[in-house]
Parts: sequence; structure tokens; C-alpha cells
Amino acid sequence: MQYFKLHLIRHGLTRGNLEGRYIGGGTDLPLCSEGRAQLQALTEQFAYPAAGVVFTSPLLRAVQTAEILYPGVRTIELQDLREMNFGVFEGRTVAELAKDPAFAAWMDPASETVPTGAESRAAFAARTGGLLMKLFEFMIKSHIQEAACITHGGVIMNMLARHALPQRRPEDWMTDPGCGYSLRLDTAMWMRDHLAEAYDIAPHGYLDGVEEEG
Repeated sequence: MQYFKLHLIRHGLTRGNLEGRYIGGGTDLPLCSEGRAQLQALTEQFAYPAAGVVFTSPLLRAVQTAEILYPGVRTIELQDLREMNFGVFEGRTVAELAKDPAFAAWMDPASETVPTGAESRAAFAARTGGLLMKLFEFMIKSHIQEAACITHGGVIMNMLARHALPQRRPEDWMTDPGCGYSLRLDTAMWMRDHLAEAYDIAPHGYLDGVEEEG
């Protein structure tokens, strides 16, 4: 059986992450020095899977992560891999937003409120929900056996909640910066089920100690 493998990896840390700020698609921050150091440490401690091509979000933090983790590998930037735009909530701290009734209303799953300048949940779901299968389709048609995708936490959660096994809620697919999930499928799975199997953590071995303790 011939598997096609795709490794979804969240970008490294930015200054906004360290300061607890709400950073989405409307803020193009670079990796901070701590983020670069963390990625370098991960490459030294663990094995990132191979990739014949790297798909990336166009945002700087994703592009720079790809350059560190996959130097010299061909990259393809895709606009649909960018994070949700949070509009007026961009750049504000979690502590600030916790006191904002407008933010609380937006966080209500039943709410259809869209903050000024933000992307609606429906638009984000439509943009990212089918991306996983589109990436695999490109790989299959281009005969690319193994690839990586450097993107954002929200994008990864939405893609996997829609098209990954085991089936989980979006929040159950959260991942640390510089880490993610390895997925695989064969052509029959792609054509019949439009589902991919999440079979490992990326980088390989990252959670081995945690799993043993648990």
C-alpha cells in the first residue's frame, strides 16, 4: 500500500505569543529570538519528518519557521493557510479581552457576531475546512510522497476536526509551537472517505516522555 504523508506543523513563537496577545491573520509578526531558539532546540533533540515540498502560510512567522525546519526545501505559499483575522481584537492581551463583553459575545459558539475587521467563523471554516484534502490532492497528482505544512494553530485544528482520524473536536487538536501531527492516506482513502489518519506527533518523539508518564 502506498501512503502519502503530510506533516502539519504550527509556527514557532512570536513576541505576541510570549506576551499573551491575540495574534491572528491581521498581524504579521516575525519569530522572536526565543522562538528561533526553541525551534533550533527542537531540531537538535527530535527528528522532524522528511518533506519533498513545504506548504506555508504567507505570514512571516510561518515562512521563517519553514526556513529553519526545512532549509533548502521547495516552499509553496498558500493564502488560505493564514490564521483567522481577529479584527479589532488583534494584538490585545487575553487579560484585556476577558473583560470585554464584545469578545465574550464573539466567543459564544452560538453567536453570529463578527467583530469589526474580523473574519467570520463561517468564512474561516469554509476557507480552511477542506484544505487538508486539497493539499493531499496536490501531492497525489504531483507524485509527492511526503510533504510538510507550516501554518497556524487555528488552521490545524479546523483541518483535522473536519478530515482526520481519530475524530476529535477542534480544541482537542491543539499543538505546541513548532510541533504538530503527521497524517497519511492512500488514494482509496482520499477518493472514498476524504479522511486521513493521524498516526504520529511531529517532530517524532516529542511527546514520548509525556505519554510514558501518563
